[in-house]
Amino acid sequence: MQGFGVDIGGSGIKGCLVDLEKGELVGERLRIETPQPALPDPVYGVVGGIVESFGWTGRIGVTFPGVMKHGVAYTAANVDKSWIGTDVDAGLGAFVPGTVETLNDADAAGIAEMRYGAGRDRQGVVLMLTFGTGIGSALFVDGHLVPNTEFGHIQVDGEDGEKRAAASAREREDLGYPEWARRVDRYLDVLEAGLWPDLIIVGGGVSKKAHKWVPLLSTRTPVVPAQLQNDAGIVGAALAASERPEH
Repeated sequence: MQGFGVDIGGSGIKGCLVDLEKGELVGERLRIETPQPALPDPVYGVVGGIVESFGWTGRIGVTFPGVMKHGVAYTAANVDKSWIGTDVDAGLGAFVPGTVETLNDADAAGIAEMRYGAGRDRQGVVLMLTFGTGIGSALFVDGHLVPNTEFGHIQVDGEDGEKRAAASAREREDLGYPEWARRVDRYLDVLEAGLWPDLIIVGGGVSKKAHKWVPLLSTRTPVVPAQLQNDAGIVGAALAASERPEH
């Protein structure tokens, strides 16, 4: 069984067919630079072009970097603020042949990891964190998603956790992995104190280098790297679109 997922990011928009039995991309994904400024209509046009290039006419899943409720964007991280209050489902629906299911990008990645990856068959409280420009989060209780958590914005020593512990902070300040790991550790300490998860899955580009920093963490919660890495958003979006009834 196949589905189709599109992952909208601040720098690139990626889409591909997905094998929903295996949780894998079918063939090569297509990535197109995000239009600048990242306004709704130009982004919709790119998504429409990606879907058309694969000849896909069915329902699609689309991730968005912000809080999504019933197809409407309530926040907009790393894209233009004009998205806030926009009905993204309806907007995209005018550019693609099928119907659309939109969801938060970290939630999509988490859904994929829980079904096919590091969280497979795990019960209890599982937290997925994606480290990139900011920190995205997806929370699961006995396999069920608690949507739109924004744990990147918890206060750590007087500022947003993601300001100091996101992957972008490591690059911006030219930190080595040991130094950055100490910041991630502090962020996770604060998060653990309020949440007490049973497992933390870390994703984003830095998950590929997990051996350089995950062993340095002193968290009481086991921390494991994501397995689907940068394909997780596409896979999770396609899965959500196939399993959620149209509304």
